[in-house]
Amino acid sequence: MSHFLSPGRLWLLLIVLAAVAAYLILQRRRTAYALRFTNLALLDRVAPRRPEWRRHLTVALVLLAATSSVVAFARPKAVVKVPRERATIVMTIDVSLSMMATDIDPSRLGAAKKSAKQFVGQLPAKFNIALVAFAGTATIVVPPTTDRAVVLRAIDGLQLAESTGTGEGIFAALQAITQVPPDPSHPNEPAPARIVLESDGKRTVGRTIQEAAAAAKAKNVPVYTLTIGTQSGFIEMDGIRERVPPDPGEMQEIARITGGKAYNAESADQLDNVYKDIGSSVGYDKQDKEVTSRFAGIAMLLTFVAGAAAIATATRFP
Repeated sequence: MSHFLSPGRLWLLLIVLAAVAAYLILQRRRTAYALRFTNLALLDRVAPRRPEWRRHLTVALVLLAATSSVVAFARPKAVVKVPRERATIVMTIDVSLSMMATDIDPSRLGAAKKSAKQFVGQLPAKFNIALVAFAGTATIVVPPTTDRAVVLRAIDGLQLAESTGTGEGIFAALQAITQVPPDPSHPNEPAPARIVLESDGKRTVGRTIQEAAAAAKAKNVPVYTLTIGTQSGFIEMDGIRERVPPDPGEMQEIARITGGKAYNAESADQLDNVYKDIGSSVGYDKQDKEVTSRFAGIAMLLTFVAGAAAIATATRFP
């Protein structure tokens, strides 16, 4: 919590401090009065002492409830995460042959599909999601939609192909963003969009990643890149084993140019965690929001507890 909408009301906390001071003074007077009795044994028989902490606890609860009430009255606000309206996420997945490597269980593409589907499930329901697949060429498999079932089926259906056109994948993702339905209230305002780009290798065909990243930056579309695979990864083609280590350099460059963020994943668990982090980054904005109800609820709870304690111990306020 960083601010209050009505900070001037916090001066009422002085009343709580005054109540604390008055209580302490009354306690001292009560102690001094008790010491005037000469026959303390008789006093204990006539008016046995009760545990002091119970009475103090009840008063403390009341004072805490009052403090929380004042804080609520000052209308506190906190920074909270809220889903972006009309946001569009374009999942852009590399389906080149190197994605058949099994250094990530069950394969790079298999793990990518599983994590991508979990990622789709964690995004706010109103989000538009598009799916782009790229190898030698790039294809908009699913244009922006809020229909999660369509996207999930399309992810399951991704198939491997030859070559790696990373730049083409980004250009196809930018084209998908233009297909987002316009906002009736602001038809000329582009929807906030993010590209999540997953790949394991270096571009081999098509336009360069610099051209594609520059185009994304011009449209104010950050690209979150995810490099998948380990240095020991390999594939077998026609009986020949070929190493396919990931190349994170280009992916980091794309993220840097566009203002996104670059990630690496060398296992299925890491891949899941990366997608969770990306979801919290691209799916929400941080905004100030009034949280008065939190402190009002705390005050109400403390009041109930203090009342119950007073009844249980038959405590009288001094």
